[in-house]
Amino acid sequence: MATIRDVAKKANVSVATVSRVLNNDTTLSTSLETKQKIFAAAKELNYVKKKRVTSAPSCRIGILQWFSSKQEIEDNYYFLMRQGIEDYCSKNNISIVRTFKTDNDYQNVLCDVDGIICLGKFSKQEIKLLHSLNNKIVFLDMTVENIEITSVSLDFRQAVSDAIKYLYDLGHRTVGFIGGIEQLEDGTIFPDKRLNTFTDICDELNIKYDGYIIQDKFSTSSGYKMMSEMISKGNLPTAIFAASDHIAIGAMRALQENGYKIPEDISVMGFDNTELSGYTNPPLTTVNAPVYAMGIYGIRFILNMMKPKSTDYYSPMRVYLPCPIKVRNSCAKPKSL
Repeated sequence: MATIRDVAKKANVSVATVSRVLNNDTTLSTSLETKQKIFAAAKELNYVKKKRVTSAPSCRIGILQWFSSKQEIEDNYYFLMRQGIEDYCSKNNISIVRTFKTDNDYQNVLCDVDGIICLGKFSKQEIKLLHSLNNKIVFLDMTVENIEITSVSLDFRQAVSDAIKYLYDLGHRTVGFIGGIEQLEDGTIFPDKRLNTFTDICDELNIKYDGYIIQDKFSTSSGYKMMSEMISKGNLPTAIFAASDHIAIGAMRALQENGYKIPEDISVMGFDNTELSGYTNPPLTTVNAPVYAMGIYGIRFILNMMKPKSTDYYSPMRVYLPCPIKVRNSCAKPKSL
């Protein structure tokens, strides 16, 4: 009797890919040709998928997203975070309710769940409201001031510090910053720790950045626009640090269209380590943001909160995930060295 390993071998793919294709995993990103090969191999080998013995979901978790589905398509940062949650829940028989902050009835959707995971940036008023709906709550990608609430975010201080010191060690003494602006529901601007750390570290290392900071949106088109604006002013820095890979990719296109070679004329560094960053020309040096792991940590914290206090003590936490540099080919020593 054929096994899933036999199908994987015949289709020349991994066992995991065969499993996800045959189980109609909608989160899997693979070509139609690969899927057809797998189905053909399974048919030829008369592979019969084992029936799963299913049981009722162990609990019901609500996922609240602060951004729209359109934004998620344009930038997969939060998609990967959500995927981490959903993959873990799928493997552990946990039911999911997903809603967006822009939905009029999102509070009603979340009123009867066992725990809530909030993805993105929320105002103090929103945090207070959500905590009142359910005290088993975790915020991902932001640090919450309320010490009774658990949050998981990236260690931007460490990440940006390492990135700028990396450029400094290459010999760069003028570095630009192009980033995005995130606005909360109450109209306040969410402070970008990447920018604050950037200026702090540049001051510490005597790196010039005056006139080389531009902020707009977290998108490829915005990166192109900001870089074009900087180019039009002339006198570019020797390196650019972008607050996201999408911004960096847009900036790279603007530079190349204006005759600049990367990294010979100017170095470019991104942030996130998206899949696309490894396929730019040249491949983008970036900072790895473990957002998929952040999603897994989020659901694990929720499940820990749900345990009886007599069996496992739980204390709210603020967790910061380290972000190592992924060195590729878009950064080099400046031409003057």
